[in-house]
Amino acid sequence: MTTALMTVLGIVVFVIGLLASIAWHELGHLSTAKLFGVRVPQYMVGFGPTLWSRKRGDTEYGIKAIPLGGYIRMIGMFPPGEDGRVEARSTSPWRGMIEDARSAAYEELQPGDEKRLFYTRKPWKRVIVMFAGPFMNLVLAVVLFVGVMMTIGMQTQTTTVDAVSPCVFSQAEKRTTCEKGDAPSPAKAAGLQAGDRIVAFDGDPVGDWSTLSDHIRDTIGPATITVERDGATKTLQARLIENTVAKKDANGDIVEGEYVPAGFLGMTAKAEVVPLSFGESVDRMGDMVENGVESLVALPSKIPDLWNSAFNGAERAQDSPMGVVGAARVSGEVFALGLPAENTLAMALFLIAGFNLSLFLFNMLPLLPLDGGHIAGALWESLRRNTAKLLRRPDPGPFDVAKLMPVAYVVAGIFICFTVLVLIADIVNPVRLT
Repeated sequence: MTTALMTVLGIVVFVIGLLASIAWHELGHLSTAKLFGVRVPQYMVGFGPTLWSRKRGDTEYGIKAIPLGGYIRMIGMFPPGEDGRVEARSTSPWRGMIEDARSAAYEELQPGDEKRLFYTRKPWKRVIVMFAGPFMNLVLAVVLFVGVMMTIGMQTQTTTVDAVSPCVFSQAEKRTTCEKGDAPSPAKAAGLQAGDRIVAFDGDPVGDWSTLSDHIRDTIGPATITVERDGATKTLQARLIENTVAKKDANGDIVEGEYVPAGFLGMTAKAEVVPLSFGESVDRMGDMVENGVESLVALPSKIPDLWNSAFNGAERAQDSPMGVVGAARVSGEVFALGLPAENTLAMALFLIAGFNLSLFLFNMLPLLPLDGGHIAGALWESLRRNTAKLLRRPDPGPFDVAKLMPVAYVVAGIFICFTVLVLIADIVNPVRLT
C-alpha cells in the first residue's frame, strides 16, 4: 500500500479506537446507573447533531457527529432548590447557571420518576456510578498494555552487543565519530564484537540489560566479561574507565540532557521486541501510571512551550501534550513506517491504551464538570450526613452540586482554551515520531 493510504488507515484505526473508548466509558456510567434504578433517557457517543439513534426501553442510544466525547443523561442529577421547585429563574447570572443546570436535570421528568432520580441514591451508589466511567477506561488501558506486552512484547535492550565504540568520548559531546587522539574504548581493547551475548560480568550472571548496565557503571578498573560467540563461550579481560555518561533515574530510564561520571565500557546494547512476563508487565504498567500522574501534574507548566510551538515556531518537545488530532496523526505515521504488522499493531494499541489511561487520570480530577467533581460532591455529602448523625444533629440533606456550576463553567472554559491551544499546536507544529 502507498504511504498516504497507510497513513489514512492509521488515522481511521485510531478514530475507531477513540469512539470505542468513549462508548466503553459511557457504558460504565449507564450500566451502574441502571443497576441502581436511575432512569437514563440518553446514551450518546459524540457531540453535536445526531447521526443515528435508536430507542430501547426508556433509553435512546445514538451516535453524534463530533467524536470528541460522549455522555449519558440521568434524571435528577441535582436536587431541587430550597423552595422545592426546579423552574425558578433568577436574574443573577451566577444563580442562572445553577438554575439552568437544575432545570436540565428535570426537563424529562415523567410520572413515576420520583423514585428514579440520581440525587436520591445513597452517596456510595453515586460514587460508583460516576467512578464506573473512568474505571472502564482504566480496565481497557490495563488489558491493552499488559496484553500487548505479554504477547507481542516491548522494545527492550538486551545483553547482546549491537555495536562497539572504537574510541572514548563523553556522551555529553553528542558526537558519533572518533577524533584524532581519542583513546580506544575498553570494549574495543578487550576484543568485544557485535553479536556477542554477554552472559556474565565479573563472574556474576546477567540476564538483562538493566543489570549489566548497573555493573558497568559501578566498575572502574579491571573486569572479566563472559560472552557467547558463535555457539562458544569466551572470557574477555577489560579495563573500564570513568567517563561522562547519560544519567539514569530510579526506574533505570535515561534522563534526557543530564550526565554523570560512571564506569564506561563502550558498547551499544541490541534492542529487540521481547515478550514480558505478567509480573514485568504489571511493573511496566505501574511505571506508566506513575508517569501519567506526573505528566498530569506538570500540565500547567507545559503551556508556555505549547504557546511558543503553536505561535512562535519553537521546536515541539517530544513530551508535549497531544490532543485527539495529534494522536491520530501519530497513529497515521505509525502505519506509514512500514514496520512488521505485529509491531504496527502493538504501537497502535499502545496509543489507544495511553489515551484510555489519560482519560481515567483526567476524569478523576476532583473538579466539575468532570466525573471526579461529582465523586467529590457525593463524598462530601456522605461526610456531612455521617458527621451530623454522629453529633445527633438534623440531617443536612443532599449536597447541592448544582451550586458549584459557576465554578464548573470556569473550569470548562479553561479546559476548552487548553484544548484549542493543543489543537493548534497539533496542526501547525505536531509531535512527530523519532
